[in-house]
Amino acid sequence: MDYLRTWHPVGAYFLTINLLQRKDNDLLIRYIQSLRESVKTVKAHHSFKIHGWVVLPEHMHCLIELPENDIDYATRIRLIKIGFSKAIPKTERRSSVRIKRGERGIWQRRYWGHLIRDEADFQAHMNYIHYNPVKHGWVKHVKDWPYSTFHRWVEQGAYPLNWAGIDGDLYEFE
Repeated sequence: MDYLRTWHPVGAYFLTINLLQRKDNDLLIRYIQSLRESVKTVKAHHSFKIHGWVVLPEHMHCLIELPENDIDYATRIRLIKIGFSKAIPKTERRSSVRIKRGERGIWQRRYWGHLIRDEADFQAHMNYIHYNPVKHGWVKHVKDWPYSTFHRWVEQGAYPLNWAGIDGDLYEFE
């Protein structure tokens, strides 16, 4: 597959960000508009380009590109988390440590980040992002998950609408 040709040599990062309580938690899609607004606000003040993004009920993956000579994705992620947390009702359970620190009990403190090395790495992570709802059993077909950049890439001709999931699993080879 050679669908994506938007690789840039520096400043592209794949990130995985999880909710603190992942079991039976649909917070991210229940408050998807608050998440979108938080991302939009952060982008307006700390520029970055979204290549790929998928939001699942309890975690999300993104592949973003930062401006030249800027490696501070940590601030962007922190601000997205803060903006989302401030926008939603305070209903979560919090540990005594989080209460003492004045923290919400929404996000895992850490997240996973990976610097994209080359075009093959870029394509592999874009495919991973878009296939993730199928991988986790939320939908049978990639096209059926609404909280993903997959649809934008289909419109641009980078993926066919029936990519990876119509008649089989992306990781099943016959």
